[in-house]
Amino acid sequence: MKYTEEHEWLRVEGDLVVVGITAHAAEQLGDVVFVELPEPGTQVAAGDEASVIESVKAASDILAPLDGEIVEVNERLSTNPALVNDDPLGAWFFKMKIDDLSVLDGFMDEDAYNALIG
Repeated sequence: MKYTEEHEWLRVEGDLVVVGITAHAAEQLGDVVFVELPEPGTQVAAGDEASVIESVKAASDILAPLDGEIVEVNERLSTNPALVNDDPLGAWFFKMKIDDLSVLDGFMDEDAYNALIG
């Protein structure tokens, strides 16, 4: 897995990149009460708002970590947003198709991410 400075995790599944938020991010947000997911087929650029997550504490954007196409979303989060708190590594938000998986080499590994969050 790879990690972003925005507290997202990235996991490769075949030719897709699965995107979710880290346990640290879920803990900081508190109880998640709403998740707005992107539409499959949406083209995004790195840094674009891809999803919105709302908790009892705040609303936050989930940014597209890479340029690509959203090909699948986790509809379970629409009906049960608390899954983000229950299992942050299992409660993925969306899957992306990107042109070159080697761009993931530029993201943090687990050790670097743990150093970031202290």
